[in-house]
Amino acid sequence: MTTSPAPGEGPVRPVSVSLHEGTIAALKARTGNRGMSAYVEALIQRQLERDRLRELIEDAEAEHGPVDQAAVEAKRALLRGATAGSADAA
Repeated sequence: MTTSPAPGEGPVRPVSVSLHEGTIAALKARTGNRGMSAYVEALIQRQLERDRLRELIEDAEAEHGPVDQAAVEAKRALLRGATAGSADAA
């Protein structure tokens, strides 16, 4: 049983993709000719991570119900080093 490599792993091989000319120009301006592949690889990996995270959130919400926004905001305040009510004081 062979498993596929995870994103970012395994040998590198060329593929062909079609992009709009404006997108290619913007990509070259940002990366130069030699950095395009690494940049595109990183973008794709990031999108795959976001897709998987969205799937995990959807699975959790299906099992446990929607997220309580008040609880999310309280956790954000803790992560920022503030108390839940201190944002109003600023």
